[in-house]
Amino acid sequence: MTSLLNIAGLTIRYGATTALDHLDLAVNRDELFVLLGGSGSGKTTLLRAIGGFVRPDAGRIVLDDTDLSALPPHRRPVNTMFQAYALFPHLSVSANVGFGLRQQGMSRAATRQRVEAMLALVRLDGFGSRRPAHLSGGQQQRVALARSLAPNPRLLLLDEPLSALDQSLRRDTRAELVRMRRSLGVSFVLVTHDQEEALEMADRIGVMRDGRMAQVGTPADLYERPANRFVAEFLGAANILPCIVDGTAVALPALGIVVRTARPFPNGPALLALRAERLRIGGEPLPNAVDGLVTDSSYAGDVLSVSVRLADGTILRVKRPLADGLGSASIAPGSAVRVGWQPEACMLLPA
Repeated sequence: MTSLLNIAGLTIRYGATTALDHLDLAVNRDELFVLLGGSGSGKTTLLRAIGGFVRPDAGRIVLDDTDLSALPPHRRPVNTMFQAYALFPHLSVSANVGFGLRQQGMSRAATRQRVEAMLALVRLDGFGSRRPAHLSGGQQQRVALARSLAPNPRLLLLDEPLSALDQSLRRDTRAELVRMRRSLGVSFVLVTHDQEEALEMADRIGVMRDGRMAQVGTPADLYERPANRFVAEFLGAANILPCIVDGTAVALPALGIVVRTARPFPNGPALLALRAERLRIGGEPLPNAVDGLVTDSSYAGDVLSVSVRLADGTILRVKRPLADGLGSASIAPGSAVRVGWQPEACMLLPA
């Protein structure tokens, strides 16, 4: 797959603070790429730099063969949909969607045709005469998206586009965004701090930390094979235990036990990461197991979240599915339990 956007050595400073630190990144054609990170990681600064709203101190931003680094926002074949939709309240939905087209000098007839196509794409046919104040939050979000897509940008940048929506509407809109991107063949770069959103929507994810990429890969790559402790803990809850690797044998010195892993890793000190949903309490014996005491449990609808204190004081967090209802799964604090897992559940990380 060929890349559409190439960023090399991008550095941005705000006084003594380095927001982006010699960052490199390639975004492919026809891809939904998600920038994921916590507050202050640099993801929004990177998005604004691509859009032309922040001037880099060093590095290059190249779209196809065009260096965008010195171009102002209005001269870049890139559109940005900001977190605040910024719809014009005095204009109709159609006028909002067609605003950028009129600025480009498109004829009235061509603008009307394009606006109708965009409203159909976002499933707002028949809403063209309404004002933004008469729309729900989800409908306003789709109008903003149609406006961003109307000029047919080669790359669309989205800054936390779903943050203002309630949870159920966010889930529906995620699927809509993916559908629209595929139907248009436009590459999206989307910023979010929502890990579930990133995993569900992205073709690839870039996890950011301190102005750099901690890891880039498909959702499965990052979740199943995190490169380091930060990614393992940031992208889904993970229990981390110090260990020593010897072939497929993994010693946990603090617990005085040895467990088995299915994946090769260099011998020596390492970290064993275990996803909470891949641990089991009770049931049939599993190849790897450790004993502990339940300290607390909490009901979360589809799972029971259980905390288990091990002999060395380490707390293991376990997510127990509630497929058969709460009654069969509740565990009282103070209960002695055995936590087991398969060798395939072991993820080994650099110490």
